[in-house]
Amino acid sequence: MKFNLHFWSFAAIILLSLASCNNQVPKVVLNGAAQGSYYSITYFDKDNRNFQSQIDSIFALVDASVSLWNDSSIITKVNRNEPVELNQVFIDNFNAAIEAAELSGGLFDPTVSPLVAMWGFSYKNNITPTQHNIDSILEFVDYHKVSIIDGQVVKKDERISLDFNAIAQGYTSDAIARFLDTQGIENYLVDVGGEIMARGHKPDNSKWVVGIEKPAESFDSEQIVQTRMEITDKSLVTSGNYRKYVEREGKRYSHTIDPRTGTSVAHNLLSATVLAENATRADALASICMIMGMEQSLKLINSLDGVEAFYIYVDEDEQVKTYATEGFKTLD
Repeated sequence: MKFNLHFWSFAAIILLSLASCNNQVPKVVLNGAAQGSYYSITYFDKDNRNFQSQIDSIFALVDASVSLWNDSSIITKVNRNEPVELNQVFIDNFNAAIEAAELSGGLFDPTVSPLVAMWGFSYKNNITPTQHNIDSILEFVDYHKVSIIDGQVVKKDERISLDFNAIAQGYTSDAIARFLDTQGIENYLVDVGGEIMARGHKPDNSKWVVGIEKPAESFDSEQIVQTRMEITDKSLVTSGNYRKYVEREGKRYSHTIDPRTGTSVAHNLLSATVLAENATRADALASICMIMGMEQSLKLINSLDGVEAFYIYVDEDEQVKTYATEGFKTLD
């Protein structure tokens, strides 16, 4: 998935299942394409209001703030070292990215953009980077070298580029959810490219039901549900490597880049699904899991309050297995 047809999303597709309800409260469903993927927003409103225009405005604002493929976006101008006034969307994404970087010991790094581009994930190319190429970029990949001071981005190296792709789509889900909250909508499910935020229940008082995708053979394979779970007042985000990769000389490279080495991560974890209080945090944590791998990230997840995770991995016998933390309850 890409943002505005070009902006990479780091969350795997999550399939939505809604039971039909015979209830007098009108159900409003808004579907469409945005951020290079789909969105599906379902809410129950006694006044049967349609918020399409307001939600379109939220997508436009996020795009204008943090889309790397919008030539006039704030983040694009920051990366070109042009003077630009920061808005709250940019500042929120910056702060969330730095918080994730600190939490992960730097494994999540919003300055990784040049490495992502070099490997061909943001701008397609067919060049396999050399160690010299990687080392030359690693010199300025370090989130400690960038900050916001007096409303301006300050870089210790002008070559630094920011990339909020690992949280921007989750942030969008949260922004739409916050808007629905302000309108008095108490029961909704927001799904932006698989970054899900659920609130309340369906009119029959049952919880929302979502599905987690089974790892696919390739980016264009049919989507199959691995397992399902009920969710309310939480966010669910999946990050996986099986649909997002490039191939070089017959070898597949994951889109997940380790900022310590500048190379694509290689481990037995196929996907990580995180349950958290909001989609921005769940999005960041799912990405962190894919960088750390299962064993290391499980220690982190277990140390956090209100966070659960579901892993799909390959064991030593090359068998696909799953593991869920204690509070992650599936239906299958």
